[in-house]
Amino acid sequence: MSARIEGATGDLAGLAAAVLQPGFVGTTPPAWIRRWLGSGLGSVVLFARNVVDHDQLARLTAALRAERPDVIVAIDEEAGDVTRIESARGSSRPGNFALGAVDDPKLTEEVARDLGAELAALGVSLNYAPDADVNSNPANPVIGVRSFGAQPALVARHTAAWVRGLQAGGVAACAKHFPGHGDTHVDSHHDLPRIDGDRARLDAVELAPFRAAVAAGAQAVMTGHLLVPALDPELPATLSPRILGGLLRDELGFQGVVVTDAVEMRAVADRYGFAGAAVRALAAGADAICVGGERAAEADAAELRDAIVAAVVAGQLPEERLAEAAKRVGQLAAWTVAARADRPPVLHAGSASAIGLAAARRAVRVVTGAAGAGVLPLAGPAHVVEFAPPRNIAIGAETPWGIAAPLTALVAGTTTVRYAEDDTPADPTGAAVGRPLVLVVRDLHRHDWMRAAVDLALAARPDAVVVELGVPELVTGAVHVATHGATRAAGYAAAELLAGAR
Repeated sequence: MSARIEGATGDLAGLAAAVLQPGFVGTTPPAWIRRWLGSGLGSVVLFARNVVDHDQLARLTAALRAERPDVIVAIDEEAGDVTRIESARGSSRPGNFALGAVDDPKLTEEVARDLGAELAALGVSLNYAPDADVNSNPANPVIGVRSFGAQPALVARHTAAWVRGLQAGGVAACAKHFPGHGDTHVDSHHDLPRIDGDRARLDAVELAPFRAAVAAGAQAVMTGHLLVPALDPELPATLSPRILGGLLRDELGFQGVVVTDAVEMRAVADRYGFAGAAVRALAAGADAICVGGERAAEADAAELRDAIVAAVVAGQLPEERLAEAAKRVGQLAAWTVAARADRPPVLHAGSASAIGLAAARRAVRVVTGAAGAGVLPLAGPAHVVEFAPPRNIAIGAETPWGIAAPLTALVAGTTTVRYAEDDTPADPTGAAVGRPLVLVVRDLHRHDWMRAAVDLALAARPDAVVVELGVPELVTGAVHVATHGATRAAGYAAAELLAGAR
């Protein structure tokens, strides 16, 4: 080891800490996070496990800033099915798919600005959103309603509007999952998805929203753990200099911070190792390493920091590249400080977003068949049967969804039941004799068992209302209600319609 490197190991450790965005467990900053903030750590990321309510979250972020005033506090708040600040009760705003269904960019910008103002008041400075993926594959197991839609131009204009709105609210936007996770059959939490198609197809579809995000001034872009052979036949996007340097930096002209998707995800960690993926990502052109969804201890952060330092010492990661990454993180931190200074905090009581509910109402679509005349509003208390698909890992297991609760609040006497695949009875309509029947589904087209159950129910009760809270690829039933998302706002908007409350 050279004398220069020996003397610089402390500096290298500080630079390595500066590019990490670790998560942690708890609703107050643990001692190790406080120590690290004093010795170079530039960012942290929050998840639902860190949030109790608005008051607690504001205290948490204030405690972080007491250790380092310019710390970047990131969160994964899509304000749709994927919510962290409202994970215990469901988002009071519609998600991307609902906003795309309305297709009013001014509304999208207004909803995002409303969210940005709330996050800024709570002390959050970077949001891992919007999802800029084009959901061109309706069988996609992880994107779906997180996308604005299946049309590149629509997704591009709403991505730009969302970026503008969030940043006008005082929070940096992070468009994801570059270069596009929409046309996949695999969830990168579990394995490495492959995006086929030639470069012309990628330019026309996947890349269009990211070009729009860059043009709108997005402060950050998150990489996807995706193999895209037309761009790089060997390395996933997160680890590819061709994709992060040649495409994102040189061709698209992006000058902000490149954040990785969580490096513990199996798409990269199983192939390159937890620390190996982080080092390769930095070498490829990433500036910040997100970690902590599943690995959230000091030992995990220390493993990454030490691996980054060792890679520089061994010549595997140029010191200049690490310094460049840390500089970009510092520039983003400065932007967030200025954004907070320009927009004095607004007190939030944590109540439902008025613009969110208004947008959710506009996103509801009703298709009425020949047998559907006079079915809505419901003639009395209904029996609601909700079919629960396997959980999307991006959506918190604790986040409630459905029509039953809001409809019960509006119509006394409503009865409800929820079935998963392994406990669905042969006759799911049994308790609905002489009463309106409501069948609630999420992505009906993706689940054979759910379709079979709904077909049986409709054969027995052709007057049943089907409420789709996912992608309405399959429209069925005498009356079909599509909310384009399973948020609390979407559920309430649909319940109002069923009850005749608006």
